[in-house]
This record gives sequence, structure tokens and C-alpha cells, in this order.
Amino acid sequence: MTQVAVTASSPSSEPLGELIEQQIFLLRSQRVMLSTTLSALYKVEPRVLVQAVKRNAARFPRDFMFQLTEQEFRILKSQIVISSWGGARRALPYAFTEQGVAMLSSVLNSRRAIQVNVEIVRAFVRLRRILASHVQLARKLDALEKKYDSQFKVVFEAIRDLMMPAPPSRRAIGFAPRGR
Repeated sequence: MTQVAVTASSPSSEPLGELIEQQIFLLRSQRVMLSTTLSALYKVEPRVLVQAVKRNAARFPRDFMFQLTEQEFRILKSQIVISSWGGARRALPYAFTEQGVAMLSSVLNSRRAIQVNVEIVRAFVRLRRILASHVQLARKLDALEKKYDSQFKVVFEAIRDLMMPAPPSRRAIGFAPRGR
């Protein structure tokens, strides 16, 4: 995993969708985006994003958003390999699931928030399609293995039969004249 800093002033050569996909992490068995990344994408300060969420707490149940623990934050920070991620912080970042990110568009009602949310939802959909295609590919591979295992079983049995030594034929004892 790599963390890509998203700032309002630095132009990016990567399309927004690819940049967003790089910022989706797996935490607590859910694909999430962190509040620090979202605030950079929305071009608002992290505290402004968190304040808007807290003012609308009913819109963000636990399956939409959760705050990272110290251990989760340390592990994620070490995986991303950034020494001073986000600088000094008073609070741990929040993690937003796909539904939580979608709900943010109703809380942050700016043109930028709407555009970013559309791209984020598209990124989550692309990831879901990729994962689904991997599952389908695994199923097809299993079916092919089963199919070819049974076909090759016949071939292997035939090879084993050919490898078995032929029963010894009785050779006549004595001298046989040529030409007979």
C-alpha cells in the first residue's frame, strides 16, 4: 500500500479515479477511506470535515464510519511507510466505508464534494468489479481442473497400463530352421 498525498496546490499527473483507488484501505474487513485523505480530496481541513460529520452524527452509524485505534493507526502508518503522516494530531483519523463516503456528499454540499464523491463511488464500484471477476475466474479454474482431471485420469490409466510389463511369452526351446 502506498499513501499518496493529495493537496489542493499540487497538480497530479494521475487521474482522480486512480488516485482515489490508491487511497482505499482494508480495515476491520471493510474497504475504507480515511478522513485525512477525504479532507484533502474535498479541499477542506480535516477538522472541518470531522465537525460536519459530528453535527450530523445520525447520518453516520458504525457501519458507515469509525475512528481508528492507536494500534490500527500505527499499523497503517507503518504499511504506508510515511514517518510524519499528517503531522502532529490530537485525534486519530476516521475511516469511512463506501456508504459513509456517499453520506458525506449530503453533509459537505459543495460542487467539489459532489464531484469527488462521484469519483469515489466509481472507484469503489471498480474495485468491487475487480474482486468479482477474480471470484468468477477462480470458479472457472476450479471447473476446468475438475473437467480436465477426469479427462486426464483416463490418459494416466492408459499410460499406466502401457507401463506394466507384458506377461512373459513362452519361448520355444530348441532350434528353429530359417525360412520356416
